[in-house]
Amino acid sequence: MRAVVQRTNFSKVTIEEKEIGSINSGLMVLLGIKKGDDEKDATYLMDKIINLRIFEDKEGKMNLSLVDIKGEILLVSQFTLYGDARKGRRPSFSAAELPEAAQPLIEFCISYLRDAGIHVETGKFGADMQVYIDNDGPCTILLDSEKQF
Repeated sequence: MRAVVQRTNFSKVTIEEKEIGSINSGLMVLLGIKKGDDEKDATYLMDKIINLRIFEDKEGKMNLSLVDIKGEILLVSQFTLYGDARKGRRPSFSAAELPEAAQPLIEFCISYLRDAGIHVETGKFGADMQVYIDNDGPCTILLDSEKQF
């Protein structure tokens, strides 16, 4: 499981120009699921995301987590995070999980975050969405449940 985590002042997701989710201060999370990922991967990654110390404290140092600042998450599923463009010019998405297996894992992640007391907004699984991100910093962190980066 992979995540692109961006500290944000404001983010929203729309479908056909209709807003379906938005947050203020917090994290924009683009989440990719690969074949074989399970709830163990999801638990590791969601815990890492909400406790990642990337928000500034009073001294201006990245020392606070999303939990500390009572921030929000906009979570959007993005299978293209498993696009492999090492060969040729057209990415292969063969490592990405099939929708019928990925969607329940996305729902598990959403429930995990909400159970942790985080306000979560989402995109719509499998839809063509437009995502707007006001990246604060900018601050962008890549995470992987296999700890590849």
